Amino acid sequence: MAKTVGGYSRAQVWLHWAVAALVVFQVAGHEGIEAVYGAAPAGTPDPSDLLWADVHVACGIAVLAAGIARIWLRLARGAPPLPEEENRWLRGLAHLTHVLLYAVLVALPVTGGLAWFAGVDAAARLHAAALPLLAALVVLHGAGALYQHFALRTDVLRRMLRAGPPSRPPP
Repeated sequence: MAKTVGGYSRAQVWLHWAVAALVVFQVAGHEGIEAVYGAAPAGTPDPSDLLWADVHVACGIAVLAAGIARIWLRLARGAPPLPEEENRWLRGLAHLTHVLLYAVLVALPVTGGLAWFAGVDAAARLHAAALPLLAALVVLHGAGALYQHFALRTDVLRRMLRAGPPSRPPP
C-alpha cells in the first residue's frame, strides 16, 4: 500500500482539471480562429468561424487566468512532495515538466492575445510553434502520473483526483 502524504486543495484539483479540459477544447477547436486570422485582411470570414474564434479567445483568457491562479496557489499553498524513495532524476524531470507546463500555459494565451488583439505576426508564429511543446509536456506529465500509479504504486496520481490535507501548514 502506498504511503499517503499531503494533498492538493480542492481549488488546486479543480483548476488542474479545468485547465486540462480547456486545453483539450482549445486544441480540438482551433480551426475557427485560424480561419479568421488567415482571412484578415483579404476577405470576410464565415460567421461560424467568427463564433469559434471568439470562443477560442474567451477560453484562452480563461486558461491564462486559471494558469496564474494555479501558480499563485502553488506558491502560496505548496504542493505535496514526491515520494522520498523517488529517483532523483525522476524528481528533477517531474519538477522541470511542471515548470515548463506552467510557463507554456501562460505563454500560449499571452502570445495568442498579442497575435489576436495587437496583430503581432511573430506572436502568432510563436503561439503555433508552442503547440507541439505543450503536447509533449502533457504526454510526459500524464505518462509520469501513470508510471507513478501503476509501476511505482505511489499515491501521486490519486492526490490530483481528490483534495487532501495540506502539504505544508499555512504561515
